Amino acid sequence: MDDCLFCKIVAGEIPGDIVRTTEHTVAFRDINPQAPTHVLVVPKVHFANAAELAAGDAAASADLVTTAAAIAADEGHDDYRLVFNTGAGVGQTVFHAHLHLLAGRPMTWPPG
Repeated sequence: MDDCLFCKIVAGEIPGDIVRTTEHTVAFRDINPQAPTHVLVVPKVHFANAAELAAGDAAASADLVTTAAAIAADEGHDDYRLVFNTGAGVGQTVFHAHLHLLAGRPMTWPPG
């Protein structure tokens, strides 16, 4: 999509602190980190949210999780949190499906 921030990062039109790229995903550091490790893993193809991604490209959906796990391991984290926000009411601000990898600090439940 022409106006999608994450599509522009995936295409290399906007710089991002890229951590890893796979066949289906691009992972980059969040510009407003909520933990010492806060990486966004996004599919290369645009889907508005996690539900659309899962319905439209199961392989890319699975790759988000395996990519996040590999990044956590590379950065020395056995414990980490994975978060999908689907919809503005729960905090999704960029409407391109993305997985938040958070690690490096204690986290409570339920999240705020």
